[in-house]
Amino acid sequence: MKEINSLKMEFLSKSVNEGFARTAVAAFASQLDPTLEELGDIKTAVSEAVTNCIVHAYPQSIGRIMVRAKIYADNTLEILVRDWGRGIADIDRARAPMFTTGGEERSGMGFTIMESFTDRMTVRSREGSGTTVRMWRKIAVRR
Repeated sequence: MKEINSLKMEFLSKSVNEGFARTAVAAFASQLDPTLEELGDIKTAVSEAVTNCIVHAYPQSIGRIMVRAKIYADNTLEILVRDWGRGIADIDRARAPMFTTGGEERSGMGFTIMESFTDRMTVRSREGSGTTVRMWRKIAVRR
């Protein structure tokens, strides 16, 4: 599919940047004329992905997070969230509802939420090298 626009940003894994990432991707996605529900879903998915980086990839340090978004000619939004943190030992286990490495205060629902608010999601990770989450959401055409 032909890419018609793209966004790339990088920031530190500080909790204050989660809201920035969510808002920036939502603003970028707004050119697709999404409904408020679609926009809310996109914001939630980005929020969960970035929060996972902050909490799990860099639990005792500050590191880099990269967010890239692309818009394709068929009105699909692709969102990539990448970190260079500690990585995930067992992706299947990490994607299971209620599993967390973030302590008792974490719900363990991050990947489940990301999957439920997007059309498709992939997770790639290598211990010690970081994690990449890629999500796709098709926005209905309203003309």
